Amino acid sequence: MTLKLYYAPGACSFVPHAMLEIAGATFEPMAIRLHKNEQRNPDYLALNARGQVPVLVDGDAVITQLMAIVAYIDARFPEHAFVPKEPLARARFVEALAWMNNTVHPTFTHIFMPHKFSDDPAAQQSIRAQALTAYRQQLGELQALVQQAHSAGRDWLGGVHCGPLDAYALTLLRWGSMVDINPEDTPALWAHAQRTAQVPGVARAMAREKLPLSMYQPGA
Repeated sequence: MTLKLYYAPGACSFVPHAMLEIAGATFEPMAIRLHKNEQRNPDYLALNARGQVPVLVDGDAVITQLMAIVAYIDARFPEHAFVPKEPLARARFVEALAWMNNTVHPTFTHIFMPHKFSDDPAAQQSIRAQALTAYRQQLGELQALVQQAHSAGRDWLGGVHCGPLDAYALTLLRWGSMVDINPEDTPALWAHAQRTAQVPGVARAMAREKLPLSMYQPGA
């Protein structure tokens, strides 16, 4: 076994985790518990000095950063066509993945960990409130991507198969449910996440990470 995936349950590392399961890859899943600061262990920092997940190890090669790992898994398992080959479709794929990873994900970080951006409790509250408003809007944009794909006759965001965009969309919607955003507020996105969760490889990754699809609790 040469492949190892270092992931944190529920984190964006779910995306390559689901990809490897969909591909039927033989790999060793290595759970990193962020709440226990395992990402700061010396052995892990030797792999990724930034202390982030995911990390993919293939033999002697260590790949960090989600977008690079997605590209690597696609190239490693080309038969699964995770990333479109046609130039414009490929550009649209990268466009959507970059937006999810570089815009929507950091917005959630401002909601979930406002202390990273200020030591002042009042400022933290303001940061969280503004980010929460932005995140709701971004989930609406994500729903629009789902609707555009379906209008074009595509079942999945990246092409004819379930892939990284769908796994990321599911992850971002899950995160919203953690901060009291009802997934039913974006019904097309919610339905898409439910379909994605039923894909066998995605379901296996969710089971390993012990992830509920939604953590929204009405009236909580």
